Amino acid sequence: MATSALPIHDVSVDLACFEVSGQIYGIDVLHIREIVRSQETTALPSAPELIEGVIDLRGAVIPVVDLARALGSGRAGGDGNARIAIVELDELVFGLRVDAAVDVISPAAASVEEPPALATHSGYDAVRAVVRRQNEAPVLVLSLEHILESVYRSAPRRVDGGAPERARTDGGEPR
Repeated sequence: MATSALPIHDVSVDLACFEVSGQIYGIDVLHIREIVRSQETTALPSAPELIEGVIDLRGAVIPVVDLARALGSGRAGGDGNARIAIVELDELVFGLRVDAAVDVISPAAASVEEPPALATHSGYDAVRAVVRRQNEAPVLVLSLEHILESVYRSAPRRVDGGAPERARTDGGEPR
């Protein structure tokens, strides 16, 4: 499996930055295909809960994940600044709905750190790295693998060969 790990000591990493629920997140630009204006999705029956639907982007059907929901912080894309970042990981292409596309940054190696040990030791893996910025909130570098794993975990499970039962993404019992 290809990794979206941020090379902690590599100064040549560029990050596309997005706002989601008031927080700035970064994704390695090598995984970004393009960023498009937000648009309505067409729902997929019995799809994983985190896939809000699909869009038709120049003849390609792209599944869209609400990044705020995947990160457990509400819903993204409530206004005219909302965008869909089309990303690719392990030959999978999907969209991430975000509140806004903010910037592209090239952080110096000295400003990039591993996530706090307390978080990683407790199993937290949504963030690959933290970029410190002078007089601004840090940028949290996302793990696309974690996002995909969250989507997979939100898939409905079949119960006794019958109708699908939704997996809960909030840690509760299935619905």
